[in-house]
Amino acid sequence: MLERIREGAQGPWAVGIVGLIVLSFIFTGVGSYLGGSTTDAVATVNDEEITERVLETAYQNERARMEAQFGDAISAMFANEETLADFKSNILQRLINERLVQQKAFSLGLRVGDDEIKQTIVSLPEFQLLGKFDNDTYLARLRQAGFQPTDFRDYMRNQMTSQQLSQAISGSAFTLDNEVSTILSLQNQTRSASTLDVSVENFKAGVELTDAEIQSYYDANVLRFETQEQVKLAYVSLSVEDLLNKHDASDEEAKAYYDQNISRYQTEEERRVSHILVEFGDDESTAKTKVDSILTQLKSGADFAQLAVTESTDVVSAEMGGDLDFISLGQMEANFENAAFSLAAVGDLSDVVRTDFGFHIIKLTELSSSVVTEFEEVKEEIMATLIRRKATEMFFEYQEQMAALAFEVPDTLQEVASVFNGTVFETVLFERGRLPAAVNYPQVEGIAFSSELVDEQVNSDLLEIGNERVMVVRVAEHKPQRTLALEEVKEGIVAQLTQDKAQALALTWLQDIEAKMMEGEPVEELLQEQGVSWSNKAVVARNSTELDPEVTKALFALSLKEQNNVSIVTQSNGNVALVKLDSVNVDDDITADQIQAASARFASADSRRGFENFVEALRAEAEIVVK
Repeated sequence: MLERIREGAQGPWAVGIVGLIVLSFIFTGVGSYLGGSTTDAVATVNDEEITERVLETAYQNERARMEAQFGDAISAMFANEETLADFKSNILQRLINERLVQQKAFSLGLRVGDDEIKQTIVSLPEFQLLGKFDNDTYLARLRQAGFQPTDFRDYMRNQMTSQQLSQAISGSAFTLDNEVSTILSLQNQTRSASTLDVSVENFKAGVELTDAEIQSYYDANVLRFETQEQVKLAYVSLSVEDLLNKHDASDEEAKAYYDQNISRYQTEEERRVSHILVEFGDDESTAKTKVDSILTQLKSGADFAQLAVTESTDVVSAEMGGDLDFISLGQMEANFENAAFSLAAVGDLSDVVRTDFGFHIIKLTELSSSVVTEFEEVKEEIMATLIRRKATEMFFEYQEQMAALAFEVPDTLQEVASVFNGTVFETVLFERGRLPAAVNYPQVEGIAFSSELVDEQVNSDLLEIGNERVMVVRVAEHKPQRTLALEEVKEGIVAQLTQDKAQALALTWLQDIEAKMMEGEPVEELLQEQGVSWSNKAVVARNSTELDPEVTKALFALSLKEQNNVSIVTQSNGNVALVKLDSVNVDDDITADQIQAASARFASADSRRGFENFVEALRAEAEIVVK
């Protein structure tokens, strides 16, 4: 059984899923998942701790992903403490589920070999350049995430082991052809119906309301008549972009900047190197002896690439003869970099180099010289840079003056705006959480309803919206939360009560029609009195838009059995209807292609439900303590 599970989780599609799991974390610091922590546990799962550090890292990863996808709206959402607490709670529950699956996978004896891990790493697109695995990119990504290569392999081993189990559970779902055919037949089924559509408006003339009823409705629904606190903001906004058109740059300035920063306009020397890595393991002395032996073999004429394949513990670069592709200064560890850039000619070997990763032997395989870009090619870019620099300097000068005036003249924004000949703008009235786009920033939302601005009627401090935008705001108008008086809402209450009573009268009238139909009595005269008539629909599908959704739903709940083929429905628009099932039209022409396509969809849905049920079963049996 375990062998079949392993085989089922080794296909290319499974590798893709593993890649999604790994790469959703790696670029925002998941390396801390692997480190020890002295912080308190936020939960224990079968005596295994989930630390506060792990939860915080997972939260920051997911928040960063959502902010990248949805922008500032997410930042505003996280400003709400209740929303933030719910979000972190959901993250913790996800971590608990992941830990349970991991524990179960290891208890079943599932394991992943080094070769499989290596193949998966090489196939991950985030480690590739121009469609091929790039070891330089690989190492840079690991450093960004706080990984050492051995730590990342351990992390991958845990993830892929858990994935074996989850794929085995999800892959166990199946459907039978006759089951799929029956479901498709039901989905494609159509029905013929007769309907009476009755407008509630026809019954409003017969509605009578008393003051007591209106008062009673108001008293019973008084919470519905509470208004939310509202403010209107006046604001002054300044950005670097606003100041760009106030500056220019000359050719002389651009040339001087080019000469002073020539290093920016030339490519760095790059060196392509290969290496053989011997990790320290538990015995650094033994590792040193081994790497010295390898260096001796190389100096005696042994093939570097072949020795890298058999001896290097950097399993990824070893497959390519130790190749690390091109590197430039500032990219590698200092010892490694110093040795690599001291090699004089292609083919030269370094002595043994010690880094935090282990012992290295480095070979220079290719040189790429520095190239200087001519001034005319970058002139426009430099002038734009100089203009932005001048605008930025002015921006910082202005924002200092704005901050001072916002404090010194707290009862108006006119002085603040005069710093840069700006304009004081005003928003419309808005409630908490519904800021107009012009001021929809977390920094503004945090103070818009504060007592300082509302009660003291002063300017805010200078708000740094970003690196290149600032604002000062004040409350121009404030409407406190209150309960509307009866007279203010009476018109709406009368309309609602009239609608409710008219709807009740219409339903009563339809119930009388239904009763007479069931007894075989004629109803045509009653229908004529209300000006309604039967409407016949020969073909109504489940997803039809011809009828009101509530009518369609009721139609497909009826049967052709007598007493069960008629139903009264309150429609989504407030009107009422009587629907009568006339016939059921069955579609038995289901093709093999339709069955095959539907089987895949049904199996996918079943696999998700199956895995969710599996995790729920693990939770039911586990000892989970959330602190």
